[in-house]
Amino acid sequence: MLRLDDISFSVAGRPLIEGASAVIPAGHKVGLVGRNGTGKTTLFRMIRGELPLDTGTISLPERARIGGVDQEVPGNEVSLIDTVLAADTERSALMAEAETSTDGTRIAEIQTRLADIDAWSAEARAATILKGLGFTDDEQAQPCSAFSGGWRMRVALAAVLFTAPDLLLLDEPTNYLDLEGALWLESYLARYPHTVLVISHDRGLLNRAVGSILHLEDRKLTLYQGGYDTFAETRAARLANAEAEAKKQDARRAHLQSYVDRFRYKADKAKQAQSRIKALEKMKPISRPQEAALRRFTFPEPDQLSPPILRLDNVATGYDGVPVLQRLTMRIDQDDRIALLGRNGEGKSTLSKLLSGKLEVLDGKKHAASKLRVGYFAQHQVDELHLDESPLDHIRRLYRDDGQAKLRARLGGFGIGAEQADTKVAKLSGGQKARLSLMLATTDAPHMLILDEPTNHLDIESREALVEALTDYTGAIILVSHDMHLLELVADRLWLVKDGTVRAYEGDLQTYRAALLDQKPAKKEAAPASAEKPAPKPKRPPRDMVLELRQDVKTCEQRVEKLNVMRDKIAAKLADPTIYADAKANDMEAWQRKYAEVMDGLDRAEALWLAALERLDAAEN
Repeated sequence: MLRLDDISFSVAGRPLIEGASAVIPAGHKVGLVGRNGTGKTTLFRMIRGELPLDTGTISLPERARIGGVDQEVPGNEVSLIDTVLAADTERSALMAEAETSTDGTRIAEIQTRLADIDAWSAEARAATILKGLGFTDDEQAQPCSAFSGGWRMRVALAAVLFTAPDLLLLDEPTNYLDLEGALWLESYLARYPHTVLVISHDRGLLNRAVGSILHLEDRKLTLYQGGYDTFAETRAARLANAEAEAKKQDARRAHLQSYVDRFRYKADKAKQAQSRIKALEKMKPISRPQEAALRRFTFPEPDQLSPPILRLDNVATGYDGVPVLQRLTMRIDQDDRIALLGRNGEGKSTLSKLLSGKLEVLDGKKHAASKLRVGYFAQHQVDELHLDESPLDHIRRLYRDDGQAKLRARLGGFGIGAEQADTKVAKLSGGQKARLSLMLATTDAPHMLILDEPTNHLDIESREALVEALTDYTGAIILVSHDMHLLELVADRLWLVKDGTVRAYEGDLQTYRAALLDQKPAKKEAAPASAEKPAPKPKRPPRDMVLELRQDVKTCEQRVEKLNVMRDKIAAKLADPTIYADAKANDMEAWQRKYAEVMDGLDRAEALWLAALERLDAAEN
């Protein structure tokens, strides 16, 4: 159990966290949320003991291991698999000692301990984690020096997951993952056997991988039960209630103050006025929770072109004359909203560069509208900003004839305020840099906007503002993102980049997610994007078989519902502070075992349910 008791912390005399308390029971998965700059990462550093508290205490069970992702994996010649295995220092030390020890008793002790920690399956477990994060079997044998910083961060994440600490602290773990890696991590964290505290702005992860939300706001911590959507609803109701109560108090205060102002110096009313003054002094103000203003995005409106704005006829493209993608036959209209699916390395970025004109056609024909303008945003562009210049300097180069007021208004349209406009880029937050790059990519009102991981470093409010802006945008959108929430709200067509080509994916994102988690080929990856006449549907199975499959789905669903009820009851029991009293230590351990067993059963039941739904879907369609 992690207990935070009345903790406070200040930075340069400014209170960041003040009198905050929370209790997180062992084995619970909790998402830590709050606006950028409220102190979430600082809280992690305090839990790890890297920063001293001003007041209060942070307590964990004795010998509890805390794990987090290192900032960087060294670019050495050690292979990825060996780097992950070395993270378990106890196993490494025991394996080394077993090679040199000559004491029979000690050798027996070592072998017993190695069996206890499941050392012999370690390589298989490490390989499974690396594969889930996007590394092929061949890549796992390559040295860390062969990979860029973003991929090394995945290795660092794999290493901490492999060590399975008692308290796992993760700070924006999906920022360096693609959609496939993010979905795998969600599933992994949901099954993780120990306590997890994760900072994230990814609504999908916060809805599916955690059971509670710890909200840092107004320097306080509040624990909400349920995923992010439940938290948002509960908090919205609380805010509405607080606002209503504050308005009532304001009216009452104004009424009392009016009486005091009128009668405090009149002899016959002085006592009544004094009593009202005392009432005003005792009236504790009802604070209105700090709300972040909507951090808007305003994309320029493009003029309309005749469809299609871009067409590919049997195109091949790649690098240095070597094709990466072939047989590309597709069209894009100005009202298209297309999400690109596929694992890293399959060619999503290659396709994006081809569509944006940054990569040449090796074979076939590419037809683009004569006046087509394309905006392109990729994460690496954020790193290419001029660190010694301000956002105002960046935009001034594009609009030399505009005055200061107009330039600042353009920046304001992307949520870059007056203070940030004059700040050196080096001192801006990751989210502010991303906003600046997005603005630079859309200044000429592009007819097609290609976005590669646009939500990295954006907080939840900014992501919602981006969704609204993309919904209102009248150009075509090509979107690559690990943010399922963004993809579901923006995209209406899915293209799967796989096996050296691009095909229209006829299922939805939930179908794709289920296929990935089930480790089966995506069943609905149909024909190329140019989809010709579909093949005739197979003959329907007998009605009795369909009825039997429906009953199977219903049985599986009922089993999942029962297990969810059991999980909620056990979680409520574990949330009861009295169970952690010394006299009930055995009860606590028993309930924790029950919780782990139910979660394992729920995972298997959900897998069976999904499989039953797939069988029924195949039979009915």
